Amino acid sequence: MNAAVAVDRPARGPSSLRRAFPWIGVAARLGLAVVWAWAGWEKAVNPAQAAQAVRAFDVLPESLVEPIGYALPYLELGLAALLVVGLGTRIVAGISAVLLLVFIAGIAQAWARGLAIDCGCFGGGGPIAPDQTKYLQEILRDLAFMVPAVWLLLFPRTRLSADAWLAIDEPAEDDFDDED
Repeated sequence: MNAAVAVDRPARGPSSLRRAFPWIGVAARLGLAVVWAWAGWEKAVNPAQAAQAVRAFDVLPESLVEPIGYALPYLELGLAALLVVGLGTRIVAGISAVLLLVFIAGIAQAWARGLAIDCGCFGGGGPIAPDQTKYLQEILRDLAFMVPAVWLLLFPRTRLSADAWLAIDEPAEDDFDDED
């Protein structure tokens, strides 16, 4: 009787969790895409303000402020587009992780130096009143955004992706053995 009950139950454990990885990856891809699209769009609609935000960090020579401030939104929008279609997922996740680490380092150095700035991560940016800074929240937010980036570095193969269609990053044997 116990054997019959065990046969009727769905498989649980590491292998069933592993079969969920491609779908978790879809959520990670799309979630990170939303972050990059939102951040990029907010900067792209006002590139001068994006350059002002870069300038406020006071770490780059003036000759690099505008090129980076004007290019950053399009890098973020490009990352978002690649994540939505799932093309080059592991590479895009790596670039995302590096970019987030750069942002975290920039915020941390501004905080350590006593600068009073808005990071401009989602538009705006530049000098603000000292009591308006939110450095800890911004760092924690960017660390949270690292979670899907790291997930995709470890498990880049996802459902509904150009990578899967093109068979980029050959899957592990059991990545797609449940063919839904």
